[in-house]
Amino acid sequence: MNSLDPYKSGNPLPANTPDILAARFAIGDVVRHRIFDFRGVIYDIDPVFANSEEWYEAIPKDLQPPKDQPFYHLFAESNDSSYVAYVSQQNLLSDDSGEPIGHPDVARLFHATESGQYKLHGIHRH
Repeated sequence: MNSLDPYKSGNPLPANTPDILAARFAIGDVVRHRIFDFRGVIYDIDPVFANSEEWYEAIPKDLQPPKDQPFYHLFAESNDSSYVAYVSQQNLLSDDSGEPIGHPDVARLFHATESGQYKLHGIHRH
């Protein structure tokens, strides 16, 4: 038993606690959408759905992903625009193309490595 892991501490979780899937991707990973033609850099992760019901209900019923999976915030781009996207884990695939992401906000948070990955800038404190 790992005493640093609250889920293995022997304390049962409340009955209404959803099972949380492990995130397959990390901040700075380059991903592409499984269905739609866009790709992006992950800049934040929600362990389960954390957007508005209005946003969720705007998705066609046959494409609505389960809410009990990680959702990712992306600096996304398609062939003709850059935007912020919120995407379920089931709809993302790794993008190993090595092509840079041209979203204008990427440089604000990340620097690109020689391998084509994105690393967060260090925090400077006085």
